[in-house]
Amino acid sequence: MKKFRKVLDGLTTSSPGATVGSPSCGSAAGTPTTAPTPKEIDVQETLVSENFQLCKTVRHGFPYQPTALAFDPVQKILAIGSRSGGVRILGRPGVDCYCQHESGAAVLQLQFLINEGALVSACADDTLHLWNLRQRRPAILHSLKFNRERITFCHLPFQSKWLYVGTERGNTHIVNIESFILSGYVIMWNKAIELSTKTHPGPVVHLSDSPKDEGKLLIGFESGTIVQWDLRGKKADFRIYYDEAIHSVSWHHEGKQFMCSHSDGSLTLWNLRNTTKPFQVTFPHGKIQKDARKESCKPILKVEYKTCRNSEPFVIFSGGLSYDKAGRRPALTIMHGKAITVLEMDYPIVEFMVLCETPYNNEVQEPYAVVVLLEKDLIVVDLTQSNYPVFENPYPMDIHESPVTCTAYFADCPPDIIPILYSIGAKHKKTGYSQKEWPISGGTWTLGSHTYPEIIITGHADGSIKFWDASAITLQMLYKMKTSKVFEKPKPGEGRATELVEEDPFAIQMVSWCPQSRIFCVVGISAHIILYRFSKYDANTQIVSLEVRLQCDSEDVISPSENENNPSFSEPGSHSPQPHHHHQHPASPGSRTPEGIKDSIPCLKVKDRAVRVPPGYQSELVIQLLWVDGEPPQQITSLDINSAYGLLAFGNCNGLAVVDYLQKTVILCMSTLDLYGSTDPYQRLTRSPRRNRQSTSEFCMRGLSNFYSDSKKRIRTSYQSLTELTDNQQSIDMERSKSPTSDHVNGHCTSPTSQPCSAGKPRIPMGPEGPRLTRRGPGRPPFRKAQSAACMEISLPVSHTEESRENSFTRSRSSSVSSIDRDTKEAVTTLQFGESYGRKNDVLPTPCLWVGTSLGVVLLIPMSIPTDQEERMEEPVTMGVSGAVLMLKGSVLRFSFLDCMGALIQTPYEVWRDHNAPEDPDRPRRRKLVHFSPSSSQDACGDGHLAVVCSERQAKVFLMPSQSCLFVHNITESSFVLRADVVSVCNSVCLACFCANGHVMTLSLPSLRPLMDVNYLPLTDMRIARTFYFTNGGQALYLSSPTEIQRITYSQEMCDNLQEMLGELFTPIETPEAQNRGFLKGFFGGNAHTFDREELFGEAAAGKASRSLAQHIPGQGGVEGMKVAASGAVGELARARIALDERGQRLGELEERTALMMTSAEVFSKHAHELMLKCKDKKWYQF
Repeated sequence: MKKFRKVLDGLTTSSPGATVGSPSCGSAAGTPTTAPTPKEIDVQETLVSENFQLCKTVRHGFPYQPTALAFDPVQKILAIGSRSGGVRILGRPGVDCYCQHESGAAVLQLQFLINEGALVSACADDTLHLWNLRQRRPAILHSLKFNRERITFCHLPFQSKWLYVGTERGNTHIVNIESFILSGYVIMWNKAIELSTKTHPGPVVHLSDSPKDEGKLLIGFESGTIVQWDLRGKKADFRIYYDEAIHSVSWHHEGKQFMCSHSDGSLTLWNLRNTTKPFQVTFPHGKIQKDARKESCKPILKVEYKTCRNSEPFVIFSGGLSYDKAGRRPALTIMHGKAITVLEMDYPIVEFMVLCETPYNNEVQEPYAVVVLLEKDLIVVDLTQSNYPVFENPYPMDIHESPVTCTAYFADCPPDIIPILYSIGAKHKKTGYSQKEWPISGGTWTLGSHTYPEIIITGHADGSIKFWDASAITLQMLYKMKTSKVFEKPKPGEGRATELVEEDPFAIQMVSWCPQSRIFCVVGISAHIILYRFSKYDANTQIVSLEVRLQCDSEDVISPSENENNPSFSEPGSHSPQPHHHHQHPASPGSRTPEGIKDSIPCLKVKDRAVRVPPGYQSELVIQLLWVDGEPPQQITSLDINSAYGLLAFGNCNGLAVVDYLQKTVILCMSTLDLYGSTDPYQRLTRSPRRNRQSTSEFCMRGLSNFYSDSKKRIRTSYQSLTELTDNQQSIDMERSKSPTSDHVNGHCTSPTSQPCSAGKPRIPMGPEGPRLTRRGPGRPPFRKAQSAACMEISLPVSHTEESRENSFTRSRSSSVSSIDRDTKEAVTTLQFGESYGRKNDVLPTPCLWVGTSLGVVLLIPMSIPTDQEERMEEPVTMGVSGAVLMLKGSVLRFSFLDCMGALIQTPYEVWRDHNAPEDPDRPRRRKLVHFSPSSSQDACGDGHLAVVCSERQAKVFLMPSQSCLFVHNITESSFVLRADVVSVCNSVCLACFCANGHVMTLSLPSLRPLMDVNYLPLTDMRIARTFYFTNGGQALYLSSPTEIQRITYSQEMCDNLQEMLGELFTPIETPEAQNRGFLKGFFGGNAHTFDREELFGEAAAGKASRSLAQHIPGQGGVEGMKVAASGAVGELARARIALDERGQRLGELEERTALMMTSAEVFSKHAHELMLKCKDKKWYQF
């Protein structure tokens, strides 16, 4: 609890001699306030540091760069390892857990301790880890680091505590799972092969025990050598030398045959009766050519040989296709009897695993499904149906179907929005899936008590938008829409889109959504905005298109004296564009100058015919910026829409435009410089006419290519031309307190003369100053090419080295850009509609537009909006551009409004109504508006409200209408803020900030007290910076990899309740009993059940392994984990021993109690007998 009081004297304070960019705590000129101000503000802040704690909650999406796969057939849970050291464990929907190896080494192999609640992972740094899955957040119990050998393959027999580990040198070591200590028993490669063999057999690529006899270990070497090793006799039973390299081996369940896959695309079947040559050799995809030779085929990387009780066995393998057929997709082949089915995949196969009914390898396997892990997808094929349909995947594995370019996160949405979106999205679901239940059904998950409606929106490179239900830390697709349907497909010869964007001209740059009014707005990379309304009915609509020429006036003048002082909206031809339906747009021949320079044409062509739109979000208005004098439109950097006002505002580095989407008109289109009027806080430099215009026409915005490594492409996390700043001393005065984002907004040049670079091409020098582009200015901060929250786009190289990652934030900022042109390139970085006081002498709040710029300036534009519904559709909205001016350090990122009691003032909105619903003559449809006036709860403290403004460097709280700065907090000096939001936490509000150095901070409101500062991410890349998003309830998200969304919480309350919300990975299940083998099979089938590994591999028999070979590292599993370490790894035997001890102890105690009772009974009996003898001869009258 904290109370604060601030007495205002009615005068604003101003820093004397403040330089440009320094905080000015009042109006720009420091004039006294004339409007009445409250004398005292009394806000009771309830948030304290103890309310905040930062932790990860859940990760959604497909594991990025997967490498390994494992399945527990009893628990029915699946594990996927990745190249970055992550492990995802999946069960039934809701059971989804992410673990991370601290080393970050790639996961080579995963092995479940079947039905034990534990998992073994082998990593590329030659370390084995034992994970405890009996806790909701798995932890490592033990680690074993091999020092002298590299791990290549691991095998853990069912119900065994001894793990076989094959190495690159060809040796096989044995690890005790309980203690994670090496056994002294080692199978050396030179003992396994014959002494006469002159060559090394290569690394171990396969290990498995014989289904017939657990005392026989089959070892496969890469060169083609196969050895069956007798573990008891410590000798080889047989050795096979084959010409082709081996990739995998699979046993028949009877243990009399096994199958190998080879590098020449062949499968060999071997019979143990005769191991001199293969029993059968097949080339499944190798056809015999005319010259009697077989086609050369690709290697078969893995084969599984599974038997069925009532049909032919399954042989399932990946690879093996012929080299001749170019362009064939990766395939999984299923051979069932004589039928061969080839399932073509969209992506390369990483691993696959056949799911069987039994965990015992010596029983009929009865396969029912096959899990296929692809590079970018996970599919499960139903083997019980002849057409092999796939199961419908319940996990959100298709987030990256098209690369994610932006995100939005909305917590505590209206409860009716999720069912409505789901019902509409369900109509467009794919069909043809298997009717059976999803086979990965392990674990338990229940809907926690701390749940509320949450929605995540993702924008994608192909122009698609996805709405996801994110309630209760799950993720489920609700609804998908494609913004590209609004536009005509670009014709190959037209090249309008390709000239501007290499690819993905419809990519989504930002979204704005009002859940209450269900109005949705998207900003695309081709400088376009689409406004959508929601309807439950389909409709025939004509899309209205507005074309806006948003260009600085000074850009268009050739002579210094021509139209020099005219406001930009005074010229209807260029600065006050009228709304045009697209079919009324001038023909394209007239849109080019005689020299062929594009002018007054948009980047994309909107469909000019009526289109049938299905229920859901339906496009109503498209706004496009136009080419001007051969230069493409600058990308849109800020957007806000207000359904109560019926207005949409957007800005870029050229200026601001406001659109009345009810009347479909542009009501304001001005350069940023013209917005100031007479209140410009900067001393602008004299303009001069531009030169060398044609050189800047060579422009190419970067497209977002495929996000995976490709030799012909580069990762692009956004679309931009790289620009630099000037080293000119005059322009340094214009820099916003040396903010690293000085004139970069959304990665676009805010200087009209800086030369962008096209993808893959060197920057073209511009004029005689071109060579200076490679210089770096002196005294630059460490993040030289850093950008603000609205501008998180930069091109990254494919390589994953630390150097390349660091370069994403450290490109050179120096430039030869002249300061003459910099003054008009002040970008609009954030916008906010709301009820406020546009001027100091205002008594009542009015609709206002708050404008924040890249120079740290805040502008207030009051508006006059007709209140009557009929007048609103006919009368124009007027805007006065001579509002208040406030100052901050750094580019302005966020606005928010509080009342004088410290409560958040919601933005006014219109209640949703379906425009396509049938008309009711008795009840005409009228707009229903919901307003939250700042003065509605101000009885105690009078009129006024608090404005929270956050920039890259600092946060300020202003009192309106006096514009007095009540509180200021410098958030960071060495870095800058990427994302800032005012959010509700624990029934109060705070300011949450995410910095470029990875710090997550929260500040109290309105006093701006630091509540939390956590160094969460040591290195922030551009993908995270672009997609980080705070929301209410103490939650946030970001794109942790190109395919995964990471959700985090900064609320202590949610951290405390997280265990309840997470699913249980392990559920106690009885291990299936082994089938009765029968007398004859048991008698003639060997002594598989009499093999005692403990007797053979234990320290007493095998001794200790060399200490230098491997190092044991105890894990941090905790008390619960240690309990599992003691009892979970051995399985039924260890648990039975412990239970037996406990039972014996209880029986001993029971026996003692029984003996005491018997003694007591005997004493009682003795006393009773003596009493009877004493009284036997007495008469009744003697008592």
